Amino acid sequence: MDEKIKILLAEDDTNLGMLLKEYLRAKGFDTVLCEDGEIAYERFLNEPFDICIFDVMMPKKDGFTLAKEVRQINSEIPIIFLTAKSMKEDVLEGFKLGADDYMSKPFSMEELLLRIEAVLRRSTGLKPEDEQEIFKIGKLTFNSKKQTLFDGEEEQKLTTKESELLRLLCLNVNKVLERNYALKNIWADDNYFNARSMDVYITKLRKHLKKDPSVEIINVHGKGYKLIL
Repeated sequence: MDEKIKILLAEDDTNLGMLLKEYLRAKGFDTVLCEDGEIAYERFLNEPFDICIFDVMMPKKDGFTLAKEVRQINSEIPIIFLTAKSMKEDVLEGFKLGADDYMSKPFSMEELLLRIEAVLRRSTGLKPEDEQEIFKIGKLTFNSKKQTLFDGEEEQKLTTKESELLRLLCLNVNKVLERNYALKNIWADDNYFNARSMDVYITKLRKHLKKDPSVEIINVHGKGYKLIL
């Protein structure tokens, strides 16, 4: 995306709010944090936003009331609710108000990121920056659509999982690809068995990339993997 997506985040838990704001900013979103619903409503009246993330239980103005008022001004803006509650009635109330998604605490930052990206794709038609299909990996050329790796002489056909994983590594080149993010993106679940499966595919990719000794996939302990060029 050329312009940063702007998020209105309303969360009265100071620690969680700051964690979310810093995480989302690190992921490239322009994030405005408000500690209660009234402040969030004032910011919404005076600034343009692309998506809202509202905690349900907030002082002065709760998330449901805030969402109703926001939707009176902009009926199309995507809204994700955060809540410590997991009662069916609350979830239903959120969706009756037109919520685009609903997350119960505690949740992982990676999952929230995936939900935000999915909501933006559905509701605004925005394409993520990762629409790129051709990647240069040292002297190798990776075509993610054709699932091929070309070294200038020989073309290697990759499996779907190999291709999806290599594509995520390329999109995060020289940065850490978080383990949970990759698992949920490709396997849809970060359970133990999928994690072991991903380790196997990382080993396979390392073998494919050996044709260029300057290219390396390294383990980042406790976090994930990094493609080094």
